[in-house]
Amino acid sequence: MKKNLLSAAVKGALGLTAAAVLVPAMPAFAQQDATMVEEVVVTGSRIQRDANETSVSPVTSVSSEDMKATGVVRVEDMINKLPQVAATQTAGMANGATGTATVDLRGLGSERTLVLIDGRRMPAGSPISGGSGADLNQIPAGLVERVEVLTGGSSATYGSDAIAGVVNFIMKDDFEGVRFETQTSAYQHNNDNSRIQSVVKSQGFDVADGSVTDGETNDFSLIMGANLDGGRGNVTGYANYRKIDAVLQSDRDYSSCSLKGSPDSFGCGGSSTIPTGRFTDFVKNSGNDFTVSGDQFVPWDGTAYNYGPLNYFQRPDERWTMGVFGHYDINDNVTAYTQLSYADDRTVAQIAPSGNFFITDSINCDNPLLSDQQRDLICTSAGLTADDSAPFYIGRRNVEGGPRQDDLRHTTFRGVFGLRGDINQTWSYDAYAQYAEVSMQETYLNDMSSTRIGRSLNVKTDDRVGSETFGQPVCQSVLDGSDPSCVPWNIFQEGGVTQEALNYLILPLFARGTTEQEIYSGYVTGDLGDYGVQLPTADSGIAVVFGLESRREALTYNPDNGFQTGDGAGQGGPTKGVSGSLSVKEAFTEINVPLISGKPGAEYLGMEMAYRYSDYSTDVQTDTYKVGLDWTPVSDIKLRASFQSAVRHANIRELFTPNGISLFDMDSDPCGVDPTATLEECMRSGVTADQYGNIPQNPAGQYNYIGGGTATLKPEESETFSAGFVYSPSYVEGLTVSVDYFDIEVTDAIKEVDPGFILDQCQLNNDAASCGKINRGPNGNLWLGEASIVSPAANIGFFETAGVDINANYGFDIGSMGSIDMNYIATFLTKWDQQEIPGAEVIDCVGYWGASCGAPTPEFVGTMRATWATPLAGLDVTGAWRHIGDVEDLGSHQADFDAVDYFDLSASWAATDNLTVRSGINNVLDEEPPLTSDAGPSIYGNGNTFPGTYDALGRYAFLGFTVDF
Repeated sequence: MKKNLLSAAVKGALGLTAAAVLVPAMPAFAQQDATMVEEVVVTGSRIQRDANETSVSPVTSVSSEDMKATGVVRVEDMINKLPQVAATQTAGMANGATGTATVDLRGLGSERTLVLIDGRRMPAGSPISGGSGADLNQIPAGLVERVEVLTGGSSATYGSDAIAGVVNFIMKDDFEGVRFETQTSAYQHNNDNSRIQSVVKSQGFDVADGSVTDGETNDFSLIMGANLDGGRGNVTGYANYRKIDAVLQSDRDYSSCSLKGSPDSFGCGGSSTIPTGRFTDFVKNSGNDFTVSGDQFVPWDGTAYNYGPLNYFQRPDERWTMGVFGHYDINDNVTAYTQLSYADDRTVAQIAPSGNFFITDSINCDNPLLSDQQRDLICTSAGLTADDSAPFYIGRRNVEGGPRQDDLRHTTFRGVFGLRGDINQTWSYDAYAQYAEVSMQETYLNDMSSTRIGRSLNVKTDDRVGSETFGQPVCQSVLDGSDPSCVPWNIFQEGGVTQEALNYLILPLFARGTTEQEIYSGYVTGDLGDYGVQLPTADSGIAVVFGLESRREALTYNPDNGFQTGDGAGQGGPTKGVSGSLSVKEAFTEINVPLISGKPGAEYLGMEMAYRYSDYSTDVQTDTYKVGLDWTPVSDIKLRASFQSAVRHANIRELFTPNGISLFDMDSDPCGVDPTATLEECMRSGVTADQYGNIPQNPAGQYNYIGGGTATLKPEESETFSAGFVYSPSYVEGLTVSVDYFDIEVTDAIKEVDPGFILDQCQLNNDAASCGKINRGPNGNLWLGEASIVSPAANIGFFETAGVDINANYGFDIGSMGSIDMNYIATFLTKWDQQEIPGAEVIDCVGYWGASCGAPTPEFVGTMRATWATPLAGLDVTGAWRHIGDVEDLGSHQADFDAVDYFDLSASWAATDNLTVRSGINNVLDEEPPLTSDAGPSIYGNGNTFPGTYDALGRYAFLGFTVDF
């Protein structure tokens, strides 16, 4: 039945959107309607005004109709299509996934993007590392009226974290009736990349071939609303259930193996932690590098384990959301309102099996699991006796135990209770209390215990007379009583691993945690023009806002002993617990001053200012402010400019996380095998002459660094300047064009300095401070044991990004053929600079990806959409074109990405007054994503590409229904 439903969805989408082929197109993200005249509170200010027409800062709006036209049920999928947004945590993340969905404006990081619901901030999405950004999984897409996006600092209005800007979800809170919505969607891809298939097959790996349909998503939502007491109030309730199926990397030919090399000469990489084991002393040209065949050691021929296919390309996900929004006019001056919401989201991130990742460095020569040939080869021939141990590291993949799975569940409750209304004809108020809590449960399955691996490989012959295992292989820890439950792990013979050994070795890991948010906020706003406070040159008075806010945030993260001690062999190091809280008391104000009205050359000239003072519990005080001007010389054009100073206080994890070992990506150690640095340079980082050129490289390209929080961090600071115009020519009805320049500079940015940068600073520039942070292991490595580079959070150099946003809307009738509404939105990036530490080289990331630039930063991203309201009653057809500009590989300079164009088609049919059918296909041409060998989890890559930035899985087809009762 499930496959029949899926087939119907795909076929329905193909059929219903066939008429859209003739429409020029792309997804429409419209700036706020220029024809709106009602007063609203626009994102970026608490003073009521006429939307984008009088907003000093450009606000981009995405309506609920836009979301339905693209068929998305994950809110982040829609947001990530905006040119201002860089994809971060998405459903396409596996290794490194937090289980949340976040938004990152201007690529400055989700921690620098403030997310609001109806102008009120959302809580931190997760207590887990990387989870400080708001989790969009908490937002029910069916209840979203529109999304307003304002880029650039908004701390004066909303407080800390609005460095890059604000994303404000405006919800339906005045619904009347009953609405049921359902949608089924899936991905379809033709695996016909013959070049990649040839590469994969040449390595002896399985490869996906032919057409595949997968990743099914089913979404059901119910909205019920009723007006109360003759319209004095309304209660709107909702419930939503969403289930998403997993997609494996083995299901696409271009992700059937982990690629290596450049696109011109791709090969399949992999890990030397292999199912048959790699036994090596890591000494160059020693000849001691073996694997197992039968019960014999044979020379390792370089065969690698293909760890890619078992990784999830799309994580499975199951989510429930429900809640109620209500408001009631108690009297003419008081309206009580509330928002209560609950969300429960569970997802699983799956990666390749765990194993002994070279964490043991010796094999005892009297181990009875060794065959005679094996013992002679590594012990006897080396002059070692039964009392000795052979110095061999072991890399052995636990394929018998299955892939590692990180089961992540986040349960969220959020409650808002407030009063608003008019004090008199001049003054109004809004005061509310808000509490939100996120509870996280993490269960990590199928990892192995590093401690137990060591014990299970230290095997002796039981010499205890009378014991049940006399004369049999047993663990030394059984003989000495330190671990009577130990079971030998026979990796010296193919097929030698027993279920009893797996039961002993596999270590489930558990973590629990919460984030809490408590806010008390209130403000009054008034029009001083009622008191005659206005300039004689203006026809309206000065408007003001005065407000106070108290906010407290707390976080606890409690990993179990296995996490905290780093006993999970596949964890890359210890995961430390975190506990802390942060509070702030704030006073804020806004003022809007009409300077000139109704004069020649100045139909309107106004100035807008805002200020916020913040006093933190960390004994830090900050000031932020905004100044803006907007000028309408004639009715057709409006000019606007603003300057904003914003701050971001360090969050709880940045302040209080204990230091511990984590992993960073580096192609190779420049002092290791086949060194790229000189001996003199390497000696600066602690390498001896004997070690130079002989240091083992990590086969996975991952090295250790010690990261964590720093209690003395000071707030980040940013300055944002924007200037632009809105043009609505009276001689072209229905046309509105806005062009805005922006420049955002962040100083004293809170960040862990790139450990690879520290290594370069030491070796290339002989920087003593950097050299002091490098702790190489006994053989000079940077990835085994405690070897590491120290890089906790610090106030480092700066980020700066600048560019131009373009938004054009044009709607026109085409006679008897209906009407067309067109929208074009684009960002042309002129600057994205970053500097790791003051005085270091400034890196320009515009048009680049990789190395210190991380994920792709295209110079140009644009989207165009056209919607045709056909003459057929109730039928609208939409076409869309998405363009992502080319980017160059800043790292290896081997994987430049060409520009990518996607075409989408969709249709919506109001079949009756109560039934609407919609369907569509995104990425109609099944365009493959750009491929690279360097898309690691630290830069939000997966499956040899960047899901979220690019359409990673092929065509996306959907079929949905809306029924109003």
